[in-house]
Amino acid sequence: MKLIIAAVLFVSSTIASGQNGYFANWFTRVDKTQSEQPRWMTPIATTTPRLEEELRYDQDWLQHSDGYMWNEYDGAKGLELIPWYKTELIIQAPPYFNYSGDPSQKNGSGDLAFLVKYRLLSRNEKSGNYILTAFLGWSIPTGTYSNGQVTGANSATITPTIAYGKGFGNFDAQGTFGVQIPTNNEVANGRNYLWNNTLQYRVMKKLWPEIEFNTTHFQDGEHAGKTLNYITPGFVAGRFKLTKRVGMSIGGGFQIATSQFYKNNHNGIFTVRFPF
Repeated sequence: MKLIIAAVLFVSSTIASGQNGYFANWFTRVDKTQSEQPRWMTPIATTTPRLEEELRYDQDWLQHSDGYMWNEYDGAKGLELIPWYKTELIIQAPPYFNYSGDPSQKNGSGDLAFLVKYRLLSRNEKSGNYILTAFLGWSIPTGTYSNGQVTGANSATITPTIAYGKGFGNFDAQGTFGVQIPTNNEVANGRNYLWNNTLQYRVMKKLWPEIEFNTTHFQDGEHAGKTLNYITPGFVAGRFKLTKRVGMSIGGGFQIATSQFYKNNHNGIFTVRFPF
């Protein structure tokens, strides 16, 4: 934990140390961008349509339908930056998979991925409380022993997505709809349709209980024609101030499959974020 906080302080101080121009105005640009959108909490699994600047780490405990369990360190999260007005870049560090419950599986890292967000419309809580954002994500098949292929593709992928949200007082709904497209051999690798929605309610200013609905429909590929559904109840607490600029949020959830088809079930998720 101390190492993560030190990394956040290093990144924020490095940006702040810019003498002129682009880097000197970094946090002014970040603050202006974020002041024009709602200040809801980022959900546990659903990617928020809001633009964030933070360092994030997730820990997942998954139970395969064959009975074995494994740990996913980092959960494909990483560094989120607002390098331009209305724009966010996410550098998703490769997760690490540890199959301690099944010696036939090989431990190793997952794929490197990136996500760019561009906010199309937004109003903060005082002037409308809504947001609409376009995403473009892409992954590079850098995973060892096919560990990057848990989403069903063994090639690079691109994922155009539309994200949306609307708030009503302390309640908000956030969601995304995207298409994950392999860059080669779509018939074998499959095209996936991803739909995620989150309902949140803020309690006592710092506690955000939520329930998420996560759906993937598989077109072509190994699971062609099948649909995977999860319900994920959970909560996030925050944002707590650590320094004048750096904060912290922490939370967790429990993922339950509600479809007949699923690859894993009863998954635990822990998340910690350091916005700056």
